[in-house]
Amino acid sequence: MGGQTQALLLLIGKLTYTWSNTESLLIDVMAYLMRVEKEVAIVTYLTLNTTRARLDLIERLAKLGGVNPADRDEILAMAAAMKAISKLRNKYSHSIFSFNESGDIDRTELLRIADFGSSVRYGKAEPIDSQEFQKLSEAIEKLVVTNRLIHDFLQTRNTAVA
Repeated sequence: MGGQTQALLLLIGKLTYTWSNTESLLIDVMAYLMRVEKEVAIVTYLTLNTTRARLDLIERLAKLGGVNPADRDEILAMAAAMKAISKLRNKYSHSIFSFNESGDIDRTELLRIADFGSSVRYGKAEPIDSQEFQKLSEAIEKLVVTNRLIHDFLQTRNTAVA
């Protein structure tokens, strides 16, 4: 396994770990917005089986009339940051990798079908280059910041974070 592949897998692992750590905080945000015990928020979180559904629920709850406008704005900003990063995360979670002659991963092939009228396309290939490494590094940094923002938000609202 070449150095580029090892570096890529390390970044994907960091992205996955940072993502799951940050997404788990959504349980506490749900409990805060729904004004329910954490157990109810956990059931809600687990019932919604995609990140998009969870973030949609949080955005909708934040937009309800009884939410402090400052809280709403913070929550919507945090959700928007996560949605933006989720595209890159999904790319690496739902792709296969192609290798070059040196044995390094050199591109992703997205495992998604797209219907275009009477034709179907799949396997969108994208190169893994220095720009892609930069995108991954920046996404991880943004997730760390978002994680801290969510955690600080919950702490200042006296909400227990597990």
